[in-house]
Amino acid sequence: MALYVEHRTALLRFLVARTGSAAEADDVVQDLWLKLAAVPSGPIGNGRAYLYRMAQNIVLDRLRAGRRRAGRECAWADSEQGFRTDAPEPHVEASAEVDLIAREDAQRLANAITRLPPGAARAFRLHKLEGLSHADTAAHLGISRKGVEKHMAVAMAHLRRLLDDGELG
Repeated sequence: MALYVEHRTALLRFLVARTGSAAEADDVVQDLWLKLAAVPSGPIGNGRAYLYRMAQNIVLDRLRAGRRRAGRECAWADSEQGFRTDAPEPHVEASAEVDLIAREDAQRLANAITRLPPGAARAFRLHKLEGLSHADTAAHLGISRKGVEKHMAVAMAHLRRLLDDGELG
């Protein structure tokens, strides 16, 4: 629980960015606290990564539950209005469209990552994709932690520019 208390504020910021809602982020942080209270304590290799992964999983679970709920409500509304229930459900088509957009976005991001400067690309892959901390990334690359932070800032600026400019579309 000490790890939770230490990272609560940062987790809240992370979750507001993921959910788009401070109230939703508060709910997720509360769910996270409840899940952590139920998990037996023991050694965890990277506690911060563990917390963030749990939080992300809760967000995904809530998103999936919301989609299922919307599908049920849509089906109920259709049946109440007398629409055919054997027709393809609109939420299934919407879900496929959302999945397609997500795949396209992931491909654009992957293309952008390949265009990063070499040092920034190595730091980005180790930190963001492999989940290493800045300190571990620095040790792996043989540079200072500040060097990793600089590489990450460069990587994020490049990715933001490449994705915002639509150069990869």
